[in-house]
Parts: sequence; structure tokens; C-alpha cells
Amino acid sequence: MEDKKFQILKRQMPWRSAYYYQKAEVLYQLTYVFCQRFLPAHGDRTVDQMVQAARSGKQNIIEGTEDGETSTEMHVKLMNVARASLQELREDYRDYLLAHHLPIWDSTHKRYQSMQDFCRQHNQLGDYQPFLQKWSDEEMANIALTLCYQTDAMMHKVLLRMEKEFVEHGGIKERMHAARTGYRQAQDEELARLRREVPALRAEVARLKKLLEEKGIEDKG
Repeated sequence: MEDKKFQILKRQMPWRSAYYYQKAEVLYQLTYVFCQRFLPAHGDRTVDQMVQAARSGKQNIIEGTEDGETSTEMHVKLMNVARASLQELREDYRDYLLAHHLPIWDSTHKRYQSMQDFCRQHNQLGDYQPFLQKWSDEEMANIALTLCYQTDAMMHKVLLRMEKEFVEHGGIKERMHAARTGYRQAQDEELARLRREVPALRAEVARLKKLLEEKGIEDKG
């Protein structure tokens, strides 16, 4: 059984289980469909930029989580890359709405709260797929904006937690040192315990020999 006292590799939550990854995956698929439906198939660099930004968001979450087992530094860097990619995507959606004179649904919009609740309560791609071919560009862009904001907020909280863990426990070098030091200390304590037991064991052997002699039983040991 693994001794957690001497654990070096950090056990990460599976990235597929993280809500911010699930939302990032929705953003990628939603963006792909959005570009197919509402942007020119050729001659517009915005399509590639948006799809690549959405893909970078989810892929860097995956890579960061995998690398996080050995490197807190790489995990933080890649999570920040993912955040930057989704922030870039957010601006593309905002620019689209402004360029096409479509409203950005703020807190005064009649559908704002229902949109916030839907995105907050639904993380799986399957929750969104039935609507990807039905929503208008205005609806899809505002849903995407909301997902971008919510995902960024989740990732920000994760980064704050990682920062706290790093300050308290350090990175892999510190964990390796602590594990090695802890292992040696445990070995030293075990050796000291055994040494303390030796006199008691010798005394017990002498007592048993004497008892055998008193009972006239020959010691064949």
C-alpha cells in the first residue's frame, strides 16, 4: 500500500471530471459550429483564430493537469495559457456581436438570468448539442461569452488553490526532499526502537533459560 507520507507525485483530479474542462470542451464544439454557420468558409482569418483559441483552451487544461503530477510550475503556466486562450475567444465573440450590431446580454437583458442559470447548471456537451443548430448567432455568441466568463472564474479559483498549496508544500523538489527526509527519519526511528528492545529480549531469554533450569529441563537451544 502506498504511504502517503512519502508521496512525491501529486494526484490530480481527472481532467474530464473538472467542470471548467467540461465547459471548455463545450466552448470548442460550440465555436466550431458557430464558425461553420455564421462566418465565411474562406478568406476570414477569424475562423481559424476562434477555433484555435477554443481548442487551445481545452488542450492546455489537459496538458497542464497531466504535467501537474510532477510540476506545479508547468501546471500553473499551462492553466494560464488556457485562460488567455479563452479570454481571446471571449473578445472574438464580443467583437462579432458589436460588428453585427447585436446586443450583448448584460444584467438588464430579459434573458440574462436564464442564460446564466443554464450555463451554470449544465457542463456536459450533450446538454448543448440539441441547440447548436437552432440558436441564432446572437444566442450562440452570448452563450459562449457566458461560458467564457464562468470557465475563467473557475480556473482562477483553481490557480489560487494551487498557489496556496505551493506556498505550504512546495514543488516536486521540496516533496522529494521531504519524502526522502521522512523515509530516513522513519528508518532511524525503527532502528532505534529495535535497539531499545534488544536488552528486554535478552533479559526475557535469560529468564526463560533460568526457568527451564529450575524445572530441570535441558536447554537444547
